[in-house]
Amino acid sequence: MIRLIFLFLVLGAGLFVGTQFSGQQGYVLISIANKTIEMSVTTMAIFVIALLAALFALEYLFKKLIYASSTTWNWFSVRKLKRSRRYTNEGIIKLLEGDWKGAEKKVTRWANHHDMPLLCYLVASQAAHEQGNTAERDKYIELASQQDDSLLAVELTKAKQQISESNYEAAFDTLSNLKGSHPNNTAVLGLLKATYIQLKLWQPLLELTPKLVKNKLMTADDQRDLEQKAQCGLLHDVAQQQGSEGLISHWNKLSRKQKQSSHLVSCFVKQLIARRADSEAFTVIKENIAKNGSNELYMLLPELNLADHHPVVVMLERAISKDSNNAEAHSALAQFYLREQKWAEAQSHFEKALALRSNVSDYGYLSDALEKQNLTKAAHEVSRKALTLVQPA
Repeated sequence: MIRLIFLFLVLGAGLFVGTQFSGQQGYVLISIANKTIEMSVTTMAIFVIALLAALFALEYLFKKLIYASSTTWNWFSVRKLKRSRRYTNEGIIKLLEGDWKGAEKKVTRWANHHDMPLLCYLVASQAAHEQGNTAERDKYIELASQQDDSLLAVELTKAKQQISESNYEAAFDTLSNLKGSHPNNTAVLGLLKATYIQLKLWQPLLELTPKLVKNKLMTADDQRDLEQKAQCGLLHDVAQQQGSEGLISHWNKLSRKQKQSSHLVSCFVKQLIARRADSEAFTVIKENIAKNGSNELYMLLPELNLADHHPVVVMLERAISKDSNNAEAHSALAQFYLREQKWAEAQSHFEKALALRSNVSDYGYLSDALEKQNLTKAAHEVSRKALTLVQPA
């Protein structure tokens, strides 16, 4: 547009000058080497204007040509991009359908033309992983890691693949590196939870649970159950490493609320029994039953290896006299009677316990008590009941 205005201005100026000097054209002489060119000023002006117009026309044509070439190139590039995206989408669908080979083939076919090749390589890596082709899987992971802003996606993919192979040590290393740079990433936290549980890293798991709740990866009830499991795991580790004295010291350092948990008390008592600290275990059971009235602790009494069972029997008889519907106390007392070969007494308490709730072990013990009294038919009937509990229809 500017060039056209310029040309019109030049023509206008030429017309004005022409009218002013009409009849006085003058002349222009151009001498080059042995050649001379002579023309009027009017002719010279027309020639210059024509030359400028020709140059502008050539420029216009050149730009049109370049634009056409660029448009053609862009058309082919967009076509390749669309095709790559289509193949990638189809590959993802095949991955979800379980067609690992088809998925790998689809996403890698035009990956170089995709606007996000990272996605293509990660899908291909997962497809190769599902086929058990570790060499191809690692190759695709390496290609993915070469893309921009790929660290988190690549490392998460690696960690998931390592966990699926039960290679929890490698997953722990991978996720530990991510934890520092992405401490609140929900995917990282979820994988860390699974890894800690499998590796029995109880203390890190306890430190992780508040974040899991904060990021809504578990409920408060789930947190309580997981923390109890982790605390039980810690009790086991301490017992193995430091013995019963170290175990008792660790228990005393727990919070009051934790020591009131019947589940943790059971774990503590079981570890004491495993370390042959049966007297200490009996004391813990008595104290917690008196404080909290936890019936499940009664079931641990028959596991005690005490020189004298009389105090335990007296305690159980007293508990039954206070609450005749205490099935666990009936069962525990019956087991002690079974050891003392008091078959009829054992039978009576097992039957009372089973009348209150079903228990496979108690059915087995009752069958033994009946066999000892030569009540074979009744013993077989009890055994059949036990089998119906183990193998329900």
